Amino acid sequence: MSREIRKAAVLGSGVMGSGIAAHLANVGIPTLLLDIVPPTLSEEEKAKGITEDHPAFRNKFTNEAVKKLLKQKPAPLAVKENLDLITIGNLTDDLEKLKEVDWIIEVVVERLDVKQKLFETVDQYRKPGSIITSNTSGISINAMAEGRSEDFKAHFLGTHFFNPPRYLKLLEIIPTKDTKPEVVQFIRTFGENVLGKGVVEAKDTPNFIANRIGTYGLMVTMQEMMKHGVTVGEVDSITGPLIGRPKSATFRTLDVVGLDTFLHVARNVYDQVEGKEKEVFEIPDFLNEMVEKGWTGSKAGQGFYLKQRSKAGSEILELDPSTLEYKPRSKMKTATLEAAKQMKSTGQKVKALLYSEDRAGKLLWDIIKPVLLYSAEKCYEIADDLVSVDQAMKWGFGWEHGPFEIWDAIGLQESVERMKTEGETIPSWVEELLQSEKTSFYTKAEGDRSYYHHGTYLPIEENKKVIHLSRLKEKGNVIAKNGGATILDLGDDVAGFEFTSPNNAIGPDIIMMLHKAIDEVERNYKGLVIGNQGKNFCVGANLMLILMEAQDDNFFELDMMVRQFQQAMARVRYSTKPVVAANFGMTLGGGVEISLPAAKLQMASETYMGLVETGVGLIPGGGGNKELYIRLLDQLPEGAKGNLQDVANQAFETIAMAKVSTSAQEAAKLGFLRNEDNISANLDHLIHDAKSQVLSLSNLGYKPPARKKIPVVGEAGYATLALGAQSMHFSQYISEHDLKIAKKLAFVLAGGRVPEGTLVDEQYLLDLEREAFLSLAGEPKSQARMQHMLVKGKPLRN
Repeated sequence: MSREIRKAAVLGSGVMGSGIAAHLANVGIPTLLLDIVPPTLSEEEKAKGITEDHPAFRNKFTNEAVKKLLKQKPAPLAVKENLDLITIGNLTDDLEKLKEVDWIIEVVVERLDVKQKLFETVDQYRKPGSIITSNTSGISINAMAEGRSEDFKAHFLGTHFFNPPRYLKLLEIIPTKDTKPEVVQFIRTFGENVLGKGVVEAKDTPNFIANRIGTYGLMVTMQEMMKHGVTVGEVDSITGPLIGRPKSATFRTLDVVGLDTFLHVARNVYDQVEGKEKEVFEIPDFLNEMVEKGWTGSKAGQGFYLKQRSKAGSEILELDPSTLEYKPRSKMKTATLEAAKQMKSTGQKVKALLYSEDRAGKLLWDIIKPVLLYSAEKCYEIADDLVSVDQAMKWGFGWEHGPFEIWDAIGLQESVERMKTEGETIPSWVEELLQSEKTSFYTKAEGDRSYYHHGTYLPIEENKKVIHLSRLKEKGNVIAKNGGATILDLGDDVAGFEFTSPNNAIGPDIIMMLHKAIDEVERNYKGLVIGNQGKNFCVGANLMLILMEAQDDNFFELDMMVRQFQQAMARVRYSTKPVVAANFGMTLGGGVEISLPAAKLQMASETYMGLVETGVGLIPGGGGNKELYIRLLDQLPEGAKGNLQDVANQAFETIAMAKVSTSAQEAAKLGFLRNEDNISANLDHLIHDAKSQVLSLSNLGYKPPARKKIPVVGEAGYATLALGAQSMHFSQYISEHDLKIAKKLAFVLAGGRVPEGTLVDEQYLLDLEREAFLSLAGEPKSQARMQHMLVKGKPLRN
């Protein structure tokens, strides 16, 4: 049967429950949010005359929860308007509404008896065939379903989201012995395609996969810190990005998670395991004392770290666990660490560190070795295969590589031999792998990866919407490349244009290759996808190159560079074959300019887009002003075409204030995303979705847009824009140099010294834009802003 989730219900409105409701709303699913009726009226409510029958009292918990959604950081809602999709209620008066929903998600207190009692009630009200799931982080899923109806059991499973649900990718699904296989498959597909999650199937064991392995690793790290006599700061300095872990490393991660939350998760395993494993999950005394003191991390203002203000400014202090006193933060420094930092891949860095004999190497070996062994020991107890374990750690804890991938990187045979000499017991299935003359957990052939499973290698199965550009290159799908970009064959007669320059900064090599890509596509392909799979889509043009040319007074070369950039953007806009930009992450400055001329944008839901050139003392020079103005003009309602000033005002405000969207949906509100553009919930599907848009446009007989004249506000409109900027200067909101930049931007958007309503062509606006860009590049204060951004990584106000 065909199944859809048209409406959902979340039972429990705490931070996690409201966060899940927000994520459902972000993907367009109307959601009912229910919680218990408060036990008693507060004195404040009594004073206001509110009775126990009043909705303000009965829905108090859910009402407060949705209000908090608008204040939380990072924001759970992609745009505040998504709150309209959440309906509040309570678990006494609104149970009948459960008959209307297709998916019921339980997120109440972590007590089996409470959950069982709630599910007994839910079973009486839900409609047959509706899916029921629990977001528990470790309570037995099978135990929760005991005593329920057969239809309930058949449609019940665990769906463990990670907090915050909008941002963390992992969704663990935990079937029971009675869950229908088609229900499990539906939730997996729905989680990947609609919710944008990385889904792994876990077994019904304590803390499932990611929290089981991750908590073990954190406990081991704390124990080894004490054994090695190193500090909190020293541990964090080597357990973060250096070994492929998040910047928050170990103890900053614990502060963000909350030490009380971490203790609950660790105790859940401690209470259910025996022997040596139980010893690892025993809570250290200092951690118990910290929680007793209320030092639970970021939410309490202190944990392993404390931010303190002094005469010299703010200072971050670290805790000494042996004394529970704070002291200045420290970092570990060794020759091996410095050498490792120069290596390219994380695998190379980790291998070099683990086999070194200095303080950092010995500590990391004693931290990572137990995690590798524990992952192998528990692999088939908590998951069906090792791939699920690796994916869970990457998606749930932000590891660059899972434990089995790291084990391969450091050399499986070599590391196992060392472990044996140290008296470690190697899990039998790993021994069997090595005895069968296999040397790794993963193999690769022609770009396709396989994994070891019960004596053989099996291909890794992925959603068909996942395209790996790196694997396409390994398969020989490169059409052309240089130092800045690669043109790829994506299959189905669609080409791809991938940035490969440092930080994906746009320079002459990318521009040259883009012309070549358009030529190739117009001859031999149905269309082009501009996208990549780096950290961000593109953070702008090569600022260092612009600054160097400006400081050398080489404005002829700089003018030529800007002209070529503008010409390349025109090629994108007027290509005879459709070009689709696949935006994600930071899409700033030149990254926006290379996207807006495209026939369509296919934007990842987490896209932070903005024309931010004013922050470095410039204005967009590659057509960004013109393109945003045209997009806003095209979005005017019918009958409002004459109101050009509103369009100019919005474009001016967005560019002058360097506004950056906090999501793809907000990019639409800023005018970057049109109604005909699309959003991908799952970043892993972005290239596929953009490719599908190319094929759709091609199949519909794509024709490039006609060149047309553009109406501008002219001198009168310029005066309005300049007056607004002047007022901000008078009020001391902006500096004198900000005002100069704003006036040049206003002149470009207004179309120069022409009457209001004058129709101008695109090249005229591009010439104005280029002239303004070059004049600002020559300004000493703009050069100072560029220099500051390159050195400090943040804007300078001068």
